[in-house]
Amino acid sequence: MTVQKVTDKSGKQDAFDIRKEVFVLEQKVDPELEWDEFDSLDSTIMFVDYDEDGTALATGRFRALPEYGKVERICARKIARKKGSGRRIMEAIEQEAIAQKVTLLKLGAQTTAIPFYEKLGYEVCSDIFLDAGIEHKNMQKQIG
Repeated sequence: MTVQKVTDKSGKQDAFDIRKEVFVLEQKVDPELEWDEFDSLDSTIMFVDYDEDGTALATGRFRALPEYGKVERICARKIARKKGSGRRIMEAIEQEAIAQKVTLLKLGAQTTAIPFYEKLGYEVCSDIFLDAGIEHKNMQKQIG
């Protein structure tokens, strides 16, 4: 399995297909909320984890903001859960952040995913809030 930085339309489509499967179909997120202006920015970097057969398993995106890096849209297909795909995506994002001299990462975690992020060193830094009707908490991690 290997994580690739998305550099072409095919990779971007793989990321969108995973997000549609997980967020829109599985979690019933309104498509109007899932697709946003950051998907089309050149400064937004997407990553996809592929298995040895080329099947896209997980995805995530990263945006470097002036004071921190934003980790977003982390998700894995059911077949990839608990098999390391999400961790590989997060590691690739952290490596990209370090390469861009980012030292603080922030994300909004669905409350069910908080243990996953805590294992990666992220700490909760907010109360519960709703995003797309799903309970979340903000989390952050110092890196680099």
